[in-house]
Amino acid sequence: MTNDRRVLVHPDLTSLTGSVAARFVTKVIDLLDEKPEVHIVLTGGGAGIGILRSINESEARDSIDWARVHVWWGDERWVPHDHPDRNEKQARDALLDHVALSPAHIHPFPAPGDVDDLDAAAVAHAAELAGAAPDHATVPVFDITFLGVGPDGHIASLFPGASGIRVRDASVISVRNAPKPPPERLSLTLPAINSSDRIWLALSGSDKASALGLALAGAATPDVPAAGARGTKRTVFFVDKAAAAELPEELISREY
Repeated sequence: MTNDRRVLVHPDLTSLTGSVAARFVTKVIDLLDEKPEVHIVLTGGGAGIGILRSINESEARDSIDWARVHVWWGDERWVPHDHPDRNEKQARDALLDHVALSPAHIHPFPAPGDVDDLDAAAVAHAAELAGAAPDHATVPVFDITFLGVGPDGHIASLFPGASGIRVRDASVISVRNAPKPPPERLSLTLPAINSSDRIWLALSGSDKASALGLALAGAATPDVPAAGARGTKRTVFFVDKAAAAELPEELISREY
């Protein structure tokens, strides 16, 4: 696994989401020139959904052969599919319902009513991941995984001090008593996230500055889960100036 982590600073959230959207379109087109399908992991939050909106608004949006794209999520709230707080619902509204994705290539976490309970949902989604994985793997090759970072340093629904951040023998966990509502969630584990070729973390706002600084300063992963996010090829933090306020100058990349 590479230690190549870069930080790219943008003036504000609008320029951040536009820049990441443009990079995404270019990268996916390049990847589809090399392989038959790509697998993308989405996140929620202001920056994550903002990026999807910017992709949708891009003039280059339909340059992607969306029929060859698979979409997954890093985590999900245990609420109905059409609930406005659900990452899936927000992603569909922002982008997925506007492009030519195959319905079979959209892989949301289960919702209440799909399975008996939260634990059964974790088992079912792990099985779906494994079904799309190469031989001897438990998850597909994730080409790009988007992550947000909370003010406490959490990624997906892996929270500081909680047991989920330490799970190594599963691809999906059920989460109860999450420190932010709703308390019940589903999440990829850190090993599943870190199997991704590329991890793109998007952070905006001064309330993320401390978490970003700690993550890049080598904080312990159980204390700051974002510190443990490392893609196999590249890890990039896309941040705005407010989120970068506590970063030493030498940690900021001048180019991708």
